Amino acid sequence: MTLIIIFAAMLVLVFFGIPILLSIASVSLVGAMVIPGLVPALVPQKAFAMLDSFSLLALPYFILAGAIMTRGGLSGGLIEFSQALVGHIRGSLGHTAVLSCTAMANISGSSTAEAAAVGSVTIPAMKERGYKPGLAAAIVAAAATIGPIIPPSMTMIVYGSITGVSIGGLFMAGVIPGLMIAALLMAVIYALSYLPSNAALRATQPRSSLKQIYKETLRVWPALMAPVVIMGGILSGIFTATEAGVVACVYSLIVSKVWYRQLQWKDLPSVLVDAAVTTAMVAGVLGMAGVLGWLLNYLDFNDTVLGALKGVTDSSLLMLTLLVVIMLVLTMILDGLAVVVVMVPTIVYVGSAFHIDPLQLGIIMVMITQIGGLTPPVAILLFITTSIAKIPFAQGVHAVWPFLGVVVLVMISIMLFPEIVTWLPNKVIGGG
Repeated sequence: MTLIIIFAAMLVLVFFGIPILLSIASVSLVGAMVIPGLVPALVPQKAFAMLDSFSLLALPYFILAGAIMTRGGLSGGLIEFSQALVGHIRGSLGHTAVLSCTAMANISGSSTAEAAAVGSVTIPAMKERGYKPGLAAAIVAAAATIGPIIPPSMTMIVYGSITGVSIGGLFMAGVIPGLMIAALLMAVIYALSYLPSNAALRATQPRSSLKQIYKETLRVWPALMAPVVIMGGILSGIFTATEAGVVACVYSLIVSKVWYRQLQWKDLPSVLVDAAVTTAMVAGVLGMAGVLGWLLNYLDFNDTVLGALKGVTDSSLLMLTLLVVIMLVLTMILDGLAVVVVMVPTIVYVGSAFHIDPLQLGIIMVMITQIGGLTPPVAILLFITTSIAKIPFAQGVHAVWPFLGVVVLVMISIMLFPEIVTWLPNKVIGGG
């Protein structure tokens, strides 16, 4: 009964517009006050314990690296490079958005950052070319989901720090699913160009010459080398995933100052402040979600869920489906990162009992948070892109379903064929 009251209270607070951080903190604090054997002083103690993790030190560094590269001219260069590659294909600007998000995913690791950075350039351009504003917003929102799937990924870092799963293994596991989503999104955009209502998608530009492609490649190659530096260092053992965040910061600063020359020393204070604010928001959610997760564990939530689900099925695939449905419902109405922190210990506990691969489960959890970012009523990614497009939220929702279907299809493929995520880690680092 106590568990039901906790979840009901949190949902009521969220429903009335209370920020997720305050909702979780309020429920946790009241729970610590009224549950026998607990005291309020445990709340800050458990919040600090959640954040006291070497692995989580990577978060502020990767956030700062992404902020430096975005301010340093990375997004504009990648967009022009992508346009040179796919400008001659139907739906060229849509393909450009997808490729730009895929390239930026190697640095930012955040879907919201990608939606804002890529959307601010490509959505106005698509509108000028006659794309329906809702379609333009939906394309960028869906493409931004690739950000946390292709490494580095903040969600993977959090998942790995909570579960003990190799972060390097998770990084490698996300490569193939991320590329699958990119390819299928481009296929959907190309298919939509044949609909009579999408005549604007059929407009193309002349095929870029090899000289033009070479010129654009020369311009962006330092940015394209970022994942080689980061993943190469992790896989070779030169530095850990946490230390890779520091390397990413130094590398992004050098590239932005020396190569692109758009970042000035006077810009650094504002970049640092922006990164600090983002880090504080993420850390606040992580800390309070950690308190709630500890509270649920104190109330034997893991065993309660496992017992209930075991009474439903003995099939690992059906169990995985049930876990996915539960997480999808939660991420549709709550912040995805908070859901990961609160629910992943339970999800992994149940998954272990049914012998579900932790890498497979980790990538599925990351993808679920992104599906929640595209699905009403919250749909934070659509909210960002429709705001950039200056259109009602409903227009983006109306256009997003084919692209949402792509992400769901890839997730189902991973559920049925775990080798999609386990093959590369096993091949490169022996299973992470």
